[in-house]
Amino acid sequence: MAALTTYTPEIPSVDVAVIGAGINGLAVAREAAARGLTVALFDQDDLAARTSAISTRLIHGGLKYLERFELNLVYESIRERNILLAKAPHLVHPYPMLIPFSKQQSRPGWLLACGLMLHDVLSLGKPLPLNRVVFRKRLQRDWPALAAAGLRWGGLFHDANVPVTERLAVELAVDAQRHGAIVSTHSRVESLVRTGGRITGLRYRDRETGETRTVPARVTVNAAGPWVDRVLDLAGAHDRRIGPTKGSHLIVDDFPGAPETCIFFESPADARPMFVLPWEDKYMIGTTDLPYDGSIDDIAMDDAETAYLLGAVNDLIPQAGLTPEDVLWSYSGVRPLPYVGELDDPSKVSRDHEIVVHTGADAGLVTIIGGKLTTHRALGELVVRRLERELGRRPGPSPTRGARLPGAPDGDWQEFRADYLRRSTLPAHTAQRLVETYGTVAADIERLAVGTPALAEIVDPDTGAIAAEAVHAVREEGALTLEDVVVRRMAVALNRDVGLAAAPAIAAVLVAHAGWNEARAESELDHYRAAMRRFKPRALTAEREAGTMRGSTE
Repeated sequence: MAALTTYTPEIPSVDVAVIGAGINGLAVAREAAARGLTVALFDQDDLAARTSAISTRLIHGGLKYLERFELNLVYESIRERNILLAKAPHLVHPYPMLIPFSKQQSRPGWLLACGLMLHDVLSLGKPLPLNRVVFRKRLQRDWPALAAAGLRWGGLFHDANVPVTERLAVELAVDAQRHGAIVSTHSRVESLVRTGGRITGLRYRDRETGETRTVPARVTVNAAGPWVDRVLDLAGAHDRRIGPTKGSHLIVDDFPGAPETCIFFESPADARPMFVLPWEDKYMIGTTDLPYDGSIDDIAMDDAETAYLLGAVNDLIPQAGLTPEDVLWSYSGVRPLPYVGELDDPSKVSRDHEIVVHTGADAGLVTIIGGKLTTHRALGELVVRRLERELGRRPGPSPTRGARLPGAPDGDWQEFRADYLRRSTLPAHTAQRLVETYGTVAADIERLAVGTPALAEIVDPDTGAIAAEAVHAVREEGALTLEDVVVRRMAVALNRDVGLAAAPAIAAVLVAHAGWNEARAESELDHYRAAMRRFKPRALTAEREAGTMRGSTE
């Protein structure tokens, strides 16, 4: 996999400038570059540093859209799920989920069973097993806690997930760059350029020099997610476009009655769809859906949301007995949904996307509203088709429909995985982590570890991550900050303490092997600890309480 460079001193005039390196912006940049357009992508932070990395991590086949007869979303979701399962099998995995059928829910079981069968009809030829209805005998065998709580039947829906969304974002960026795109992270767009009565590019703050640089662009794409309106503010007065809703998840360890598969159920409080999701060796519980008008720069889960989520799981699985003290950490973000004014139930806002091709004085600007993790590639294809028309080109077939992501093998994934594990000279647990996290890139990291034995040392016992991963992140994957490395390249922050215990060891590796000095490492550690506060990790709370107690006795 070619090295990802996230800084270019001089950026020339381009066909397309993209603002926002979340999943939408990455998809547009990848598609446009693959079609031969010149592209520059900017983000004030890192790749997928906010909304795109704090989702439920499902690659969802669109079952929930059947109820609203949004068949276009269902078909699109099924198609894109199939593409990801085939072209990114190292990242996207089959993920069955049980849907309990009970008298307490708002939708009768027979209707849900019909929905599962209809979904099978709409997804003929899918690479997943057929959905099915399961009855008490199988529930007692495979979901004993639910059966003990009185569940008599349910539906098994075969879906998919991407456990490490952060790695998906990195590979999209790598693929965009190898097709010629310029990727510039930690580069804040300061203004839009207007020439001859239209938008003709942007100005951004160079992260190395602090200077403001201008990039002429024939078309500028506003893919800033929740920050869409802020970008539009740079163009002048405009109607509000984004009406974000807050979604929060919490992370817990294994608990009494914890299921081996995802459970997709209704909250007993308000019938909102909820999930209990096995995730790595932990569980994710989510999600809330609340109107939100606060700051979108620093969002944290509140106590009411915690009580809501835990209460729903304890109602579903009474023996769970989960309390706030069981929460390892939590995360919150906002969905960049279309603004529709006052709304009692945010879940009723369509999850479909909207593409705004601006006219008049804002011609040359295209804004993306909404979008989903599952259908990011399709959205990128649709946006670039419109861009090609704006640029006077005839749209052709999408080159990304059949393209593997950089870490995917050229052949069967399971065969590649087994072969790598058989050939690797690293300890079995290390080799398994590398191949399951990085796919074919595992071989590059292994070469680092073999060439410099100190880089084979484990820096995080929780995940088994090794030092070579940190060096690879900086040298080959465009990581600039410690947060970039720990959270979005190594994914160590997905462990039980959001990477707080591992961060000093990783910073020390970067001092020894990646050109950092001690002062930079200390500064990065301070920034990392501050950044992790938004996740409200139990480890940080315990550390603060211990410090308070020591202070009171000294």
